[in-house]
Amino acid sequence: MPEATICAVATPPGRGGIGVIRLSGPDTAEIAEAVAGPLPPAREAAWRRFRGPDGETLDEGLLLWFPGPRSFTGEDVAEFQGHGGPIVMDRLLQRLLRLGAILAGPGEFSQRAFLNGRMDLTRAEAIADLIEAGSEAAARAAVRSLQGEFARTVDQLIDRLTALRVHLEAGIDFAEEPLEGLALDELSRQIEALDADLAETRRRASQGQQLQEGLTLVIAGRPNAGKSSLLNALAGRDAAIVTELAGTTRDVLHAHLHIDGMPLRVLDTAGLRDGGDLVEQEGVRRARQAMADADRILLVVEDSADRDPGVQDEMESIRRELPADIPVTPVINKIDLTRRPAGSDGGVVAVSALTGAGLETLRSHIRGRLDLSDGEAVFIARRRHLQSLDRAEVSLTEARTAAAEGMGEELVAESLRQAQEHLGEISGAVTTEDLLGKIFATFCIGK
Repeated sequence: MPEATICAVATPPGRGGIGVIRLSGPDTAEIAEAVAGPLPPAREAAWRRFRGPDGETLDEGLLLWFPGPRSFTGEDVAEFQGHGGPIVMDRLLQRLLRLGAILAGPGEFSQRAFLNGRMDLTRAEAIADLIEAGSEAAARAAVRSLQGEFARTVDQLIDRLTALRVHLEAGIDFAEEPLEGLALDELSRQIEALDADLAETRRRASQGQQLQEGLTLVIAGRPNAGKSSLLNALAGRDAAIVTELAGTTRDVLHAHLHIDGMPLRVLDTAGLRDGGDLVEQEGVRRARQAMADADRILLVVEDSADRDPGVQDEMESIRRELPADIPVTPVINKIDLTRRPAGSDGGVVAVSALTGAGLETLRSHIRGRLDLSDGEAVFIARRRHLQSLDRAEVSLTEARTAAAEGMGEELVAESLRQAQEHLGEISGAVTTEDLLGKIFATFCIGK
């Protein structure tokens, strides 16, 4: 257990009606009593004057006392809830520091809660994700993870892996005893069922990761197709400069928006063409890099007077230049000039960025491709969670192959052990100091 007593302001910087300072550690009771007098009953708020070393009143407000281990961190914790002025808060904080407390680092309260067994890593990370949630859907998913849904799902997979390992390893250790083991076909069936449930968990976690980080849409096409106008129309503001001159956009421009609760990062890129000056060539290079990293590409072409033949030819020509593994939504723009009907036809969306015709159809099309139809079932997740799930899936596949091909119970058991270890990385049952440092460094101070 950490020896130092830590303190930090737990409310955002600036002026506010209420300011909260947290104190946690072995000297909490002594320090709190020196500042505010007798401690109130556990988990009850009491009005107190917060005093300096000479008895001067620094502030007045509520004092709360949470004796460990029944506290957020598992240690003795006190909260001073006073007025939210920066000077008032700083004077009280300096008083706590002079009495022997030290400033908490980012996420140190949550880290102590994890180290003291008050929560696993998925719940600790869900705290930060809830604070950082950029949409209602992300906040709901973070709450589900905070309440332990993600951890329970992973723990159930680990329990099933453990049961399989017990059967296998008992048969290996006591080969001469008449123990009843699993038949190979039954073993393969159970591993296959585990693999299917792991894949479903991975799918739900992937959706949660998308909710947390958002998806990247790249708008691509030839110069003057109306890409910047489309970006402005989707964003609802002038995020990009729009002129009639080809090559106006020289760099990758960003705009953030939400579609039905999904955060999206929409990138406008330089028009794809050969030639141009050095600056435009660099813009095209960056456009191609952005497309390679995208979750989806909006391929924008300008509508033509002769309609489909010219449009389709241009689309096919540009598509050959796009990354083959990135999904594409074809968009015909400037239909106000040709009177083409707005809407979707065969996966091609016709819009006018100038008049707004077809934009709702485009938004619906994008929403339908985000794979969040069962958003109420997702839980918030991070890239490290997905990586651990992927590694576990590889190990399960190896176990299933070893069982099916009769490669020996030892190899099956080892692959199952590796899968269990990878899943343990998610909750923190298997972890390293370096990983903890990276995780909690992303938290805000005071949490």
